[in-house]
Amino acid sequence: MIKTQPSCTDIFESGLMPCEVALSRILANLPTINGYQRLPIEKTRGRTLYEAIVSTLNVPAQTNSAVDGYALHSSELPSEGIKRLAVKGLALAGTPYQGAVEPSTCLRIMTGAALPKPFDTAIMQEHVETEDGFIAIDNRHKAGDNVRRAGEDIKQGETVLAPGRYLTPPDIGLLASLGINEINVRRPLVVAIASTGNEIFAPFETPGEGGIYDSNRYSLLAALDRPDIEVVDLGIIEDDPDTLLKRFNEAGRYADLIISSGGVSVGEADFTKTALLNSGQVDFWKIAIKPGRPLAFGRIGNAAFFGLPGNPVAVLVTFYYFVLPALEKMLGIVDKPITPTIIARTTEKLRKKPGRTEIQRGILSRDQDGDWIVRTTGKQGSGILMSMSKANAFIILNHQDTSKSAGDWVTVRPFCGMF
Repeated sequence: MIKTQPSCTDIFESGLMPCEVALSRILANLPTINGYQRLPIEKTRGRTLYEAIVSTLNVPAQTNSAVDGYALHSSELPSEGIKRLAVKGLALAGTPYQGAVEPSTCLRIMTGAALPKPFDTAIMQEHVETEDGFIAIDNRHKAGDNVRRAGEDIKQGETVLAPGRYLTPPDIGLLASLGINEINVRRPLVVAIASTGNEIFAPFETPGEGGIYDSNRYSLLAALDRPDIEVVDLGIIEDDPDTLLKRFNEAGRYADLIISSGGVSVGEADFTKTALLNSGQVDFWKIAIKPGRPLAFGRIGNAAFFGLPGNPVAVLVTFYYFVLPALEKMLGIVDKPITPTIIARTTEKLRKKPGRTEIQRGILSRDQDGDWIVRTTGKQGSGILMSMSKANAFIILNHQDTSKSAGDWVTVRPFCGMF
């Protein structure tokens, strides 16, 4: 159950809630959804593993050669000089050698072929000389060279993937290597999204006087286009408190999460806030972040609710800073590839007041010495969506940071792994 929080004005002298506090409150009050789907493994990339995967076999199944070359027993390796061994047969991957193994002999062996007992070493073919059915080897080799032991990668009974794993292409290959063709993954998260405002028009419509095209909903549709999320597009909802609340309540019956943009600030025309103030389940926060100060969070019916700001850049910044971690919490993702954070030198002055986190849009690159450098994309207004389109990273100026001079180190979060 999501509980509403006391007003941040009562808690923080500035009336602004630090980002870290807001995020921790959000995550603490979000449930992990229940339910799973059983899918073929080739359909599970980007899904969350629901149950542990335990190997029923050893990988590799048999001790085998890691190279094309010659298999022998380590007792045949010369301690000095050269030694000749007779080649008595051939072992291929999938076609083990069936003959007897004799002293002072070796086998021609291909990569992946099982080593017949008692052979325990494989010599690369490039390291031997061959003549008339014999090989000559020198004393550079040691016991166990170029051999992959049975169970060296995975042992029978070993847990190879734990619940909460965000499945990646190598994970899918790993499952296949164990002979697993279907697994249980957490069901998709149902997310309903809406834009609000009488001034908002879809791209295929002709805006009226003072009207603008709706970019927020399309940014969110793209950000939510992933295999573990099922999106319900509520479209554009008019600025009417009764209509807004009715549509949100309808979505709250079937969605796990509702995301709206616009109408959560303090203006007289912020009808989303008017519609939700009396619900008793949605709190309106002023976050110490730029862009994106106004944020609504709580619950409507069965769904968690985020009310994001109306400005296009603020929508994306608050989505990636607050909503994305919330999605992962609700999906039960506890193990996923990390989004890297890089320390880079800024090539220009960055103006910043202490007391809030500022997320500027940047272009990350390397200088001629290979060091990371970053510059902004230009004007950083919260309505300048081009600043996001040009960027490949966020420049994160933390709560207590002040302005940075050219050459100073700053924290940068590349979009790779985020978008």
